[in-house]
Amino acid sequence: MTRKAAPPLPSKVSGPAESPGFLLWKISNAWQRRQRQALQPYGLTHSQFVVLAAATWFGASEPLTQARVAQLTGIDPMTTSQVLRALETAGLIARGDHPTDPRAKAIAVTRVGRELVRKAVVVVEACDAAFFAPVEADTARLLKLFQALAKGDEAGGADDA
Repeated sequence: MTRKAAPPLPSKVSGPAESPGFLLWKISNAWQRRQRQALQPYGLTHSQFVVLAAATWFGASEPLTQARVAQLTGIDPMTTSQVLRALETAGLIARGDHPTDPRAKAIAVTRVGRELVRKAVVVVEACDAAFFAPVEADTARLLKLFQALAKGDEAGGADDA
């Protein structure tokens, strides 16, 4: 009688190719690598681009604080602080008095920051288009899936541990 070998891991899937988490991690790493390469000529990390783009986008309609930028981007507050500090040092954002909260500083994108992010967003979107080209026919469905996952994370549906 031949004994069936035990699986190498006590997993519910037969291997990494069937693991949504592993595939997301692998895809995310590939996407981040391409974004880093695309943003390198602009001297921006992807986190810096995200913060600068969000501050440009949302800052046009509301005064932004560091806490609000962290909330809008989904970047943890400590990292947001470090990114904002780097952007401020580079002259891409400025902090000033907040119009309604005397304890807070308002974050504003400088003219140089707006010019840079306007160029960078074109490259980032072209990078996205190239990366997602293999599933282009399913873009609307993919976006809905991403939005559902993002909404679940915002509602506390994902475990941060």
